[in-house]
Amino acid sequence: MTGIIPSQHLRSMIDRGEIAATPGITPEQIQPASLDLRLGTVAYRVRASFLAGDGRTVEDRLKEFEMHRIDLTEGAVLEKGCVYVVPLMERLNLPGAVQAVANAKSSTGRLDLLTRAIADGGTEFDRIPSGYQGPLYAEICPRSFSVLVRPGMRLNQIRFRAGRARLSDKELRELHNRTPLVNGHPVIEDGMGFSVDLKPGDGDIVGYRAKPHTGVIDLDLINHYDPADFWDAVRTRKERIILDPGAFYILVSQEAVTIPPDHAAEMAPYVAMVGEFRVHYAGFFDPGFGHDAAGGAGSRGVLEVRCHEAPFVLEHGQVVGRLVYERMMAEPETLYGAGIASNYQGQGLKLAKHFKAGGA
Repeated sequence: MTGIIPSQHLRSMIDRGEIAATPGITPEQIQPASLDLRLGTVAYRVRASFLAGDGRTVEDRLKEFEMHRIDLTEGAVLEKGCVYVVPLMERLNLPGAVQAVANAKSSTGRLDLLTRAIADGGTEFDRIPSGYQGPLYAEICPRSFSVLVRPGMRLNQIRFRAGRARLSDKELRELHNRTPLVNGHPVIEDGMGFSVDLKPGDGDIVGYRAKPHTGVIDLDLINHYDPADFWDAVRTRKERIILDPGAFYILVSQEAVTIPPDHAAEMAPYVAMVGEFRVHYAGFFDPGFGHDAAGGAGSRGVLEVRCHEAPFVLEHGQVVGRLVYERMMAEPETLYGAGIASNYQGQGLKLAKHFKAGGA
């Protein structure tokens, strides 16, 4: 059997010890097509981001780059602009046919909280090779806001794959013809293209920009913070905005996206040649995302955008990223938004769950 491994098979992997943890994995960690990973009890402040490298362990590299270590037991602040490595509670003993890919959770990306998985012998972030046996670590770099973290917090997630799962463009067109994946005409080239929506609805707000100097965000507090303390509204009536170098934006896709129950997807950045910006934190889209929202009309994707060296004009309808669709090994027992804690089903332009509704 090939494809992305669904929740019921993840439970079997846990029972066989292929996925293990101390303390044990909880039911809340198991998502339709992924497993949430939990922070351990210590964070290492390091001089720079690093990969273990072939034949080397993360623990060995920490001896080279560690500046100091922080006990997270009672909670601790990870400061904006610093790099930390946190051992995770989970460890893997993968079969030779199973590989894994990790990613930041949706709310993590919306806080501009760069979080990537690293593993022993790793030569890429967020990529775990087939047959890997060993611990997992999270590299965490708060980019816009300092954050308060505690052991057990779930900032990233891991998805397991057996064999070939990714759809070719031909297969993606066929799937769209059977089950429309986006509203409107699909742009299919190395995945499903999606564009930015800069046409205001009510009023003239099209997005949000992170303020440069703010307080700390406690990641356990939901619907708590006033958006105006952390975000400036981005307004336009000209269907375009100018991105400032170094600034972080929350925008929304023009397309409403649907992920069928027997498929999953991953957001990937568009080619670099389109401009001096990047849609950050490629994220997982679970089976069922947008499937039952608004009567099956889909959910729009939130875009986390950072501008690089030069100011850049971003215009309504500009293609900024793509969704890579993959087959599930089997349909998950529970779909996104169906009786589980799915915060963004049926979403439009929406900040992370830590902020009160109503915008900046």
